[in-house]
Amino acid sequence: MHDAGSAMPPSPAKQAGSVPQSAAELFFVFNRLALQGFGGVLPVAQRELVERRRWLTQAEFVELLSLGQILPGPNIVNMALMYGDRHFGWRGALAALAGLLLAPLTIVLALTLLVRQAGGSPEVTGALRGMGVVAAALILSTAWKVTGTLKSNRMGPAWCALLALATVLAVGVMRWPMAGVLAALVPLSWALAWWKLRP
Repeated sequence: MHDAGSAMPPSPAKQAGSVPQSAAELFFVFNRLALQGFGGVLPVAQRELVERRRWLTQAEFVELLSLGQILPGPNIVNMALMYGDRHFGWRGALAALAGLLLAPLTIVLALTLLVRQAGGSPEVTGALRGMGVVAAALILSTAWKVTGTLKSNRMGPAWCALLALATVLAVGVMRWPMAGVLAALVPLSWALAWWKLRP
């Protein structure tokens, strides 16, 4: 382990690990994170892609997530498609998407049949509630980890926090429909970003 003042360059192996080496590797990595993501893949994706594989920086992860959220479809699916396409074109997009969906789809279909047969059981109901709590905690943990990127956001932490608070109040407290909240806050966010980024 080198000290902070060392000027030694990173090893080739470490450099090679900063990007996926093949579409097959993309498939297996996205398959791995999908199989860990009970209740939500996003926290696992952040840990796998940013902290473990170092394929993305925290800021790049937030950028992909932001873009994935404003496009139609699930955030993590959009992220997988964009990330796979970035490295291997349509083959990479297909590999990442297949890795993300293939095994979980099989498991969910099997569990659906089991829950249908034992859905009224108190054990199954309790297990589902417990998984919901764990999923919520994982999502909150991921949100906390990515808040550090707000320091470099051109809109500034205050405006970002204000928009986040407005979203939480509108959806979580006032129970307004998500479509209406997005229709109001997305144009406002764009206008603020344009104002901050203008020359």
